[in-house]
Amino acid sequence: MSYAVLCPGQGAQHAHMLDRVREESLGRDILDEAQAALGADITLWLTSPDAWFRNLNAQPLICIAQLGIWAILRERLPPPIVFAGYSVGELACYGLAGALDATALATLSRERAERMDRAAAAQPGGLISVRGLTRSRLERLCSLHAASIAIAVDEDAFVIGGLTPALQALQDELPRHRAQITRLNVGVASHTPWLVDAVESFRAALEHSSMTAPKRPVIAGIDAGLVTTRTRAISTLAEQVARTVEWAACMDSMVERGCRIFLELGPGRALSTMMRGRHPDVEARSVEEFGSLAATADWVRRRVEDAAAEAR
Repeated sequence: MSYAVLCPGQGAQHAHMLDRVREESLGRDILDEAQAALGADITLWLTSPDAWFRNLNAQPLICIAQLGIWAILRERLPPPIVFAGYSVGELACYGLAGALDATALATLSRERAERMDRAAAAQPGGLISVRGLTRSRLERLCSLHAASIAIAVDEDAFVIGGLTPALQALQDELPRHRAQITRLNVGVASHTPWLVDAVESFRAALEHSSMTAPKRPVIAGIDAGLVTTRTRAISTLAEQVARTVEWAACMDSMVERGCRIFLELGPGRALSTMMRGRHPDVEARSVEEFGSLAATADWVRRRVEDAAAEAR
């Protein structure tokens, strides 16, 4: 029994999300390299919510924050069984897994955001979190509007994406079906057919990048399978932009592979909360729950050691 590392996507960015990255030289080196690649001081994006939630800034911020935190933690931890990322967090996983350096990850995260924004410009949309309906029932409702399931979180928990008029209509209709809804602070219809124009251009960016095969497996969001080669990494990352992320299946896959301990790198605590909700017998915590990265590493090491002792 060992552990997995979880990388969230957009939604929980905050003004202090780079603080721990800047605490140690390993993290600062990642930040410096990424900023040089982007030609920008990304810490300035954290002075305003308008800036840190903007898609073009949010995706690099999330990826670099996670890579910087992992650069510090990996020196103190045994290797995880697998990495898994939610939406843009899946791209970050390839940095953590040694397939992309900070320069390449920063560049690709910006290119991903640019291509998604470009595809969405002609058809503005967004995302809504929906809880309380089965997948088949929600799919039927989405089929009546220009909407689609973007992320499957649990048996009755989903994120739907679509064009702005469709989302407004669904926001009015879904409460009549006793569904709980939350409009997410994401300005594009990620992981839906309305982003299909971004797929091939992002695939080309990946093909021309310095990406290598990951040194540790990554879970593919579109099918919950393991990714161990460059070719499959490029394919799944490109297709994920316009296809449903099967996050519930990803969580199940990690548990089936023996993971019972999960560390979420943040920002936020959404993935660890989802994991505990779907698999109550596992231990899942976020870096943001701990007072320091040293305390985070101590918890992971202790739980891995305890689990190994119990298995003997």
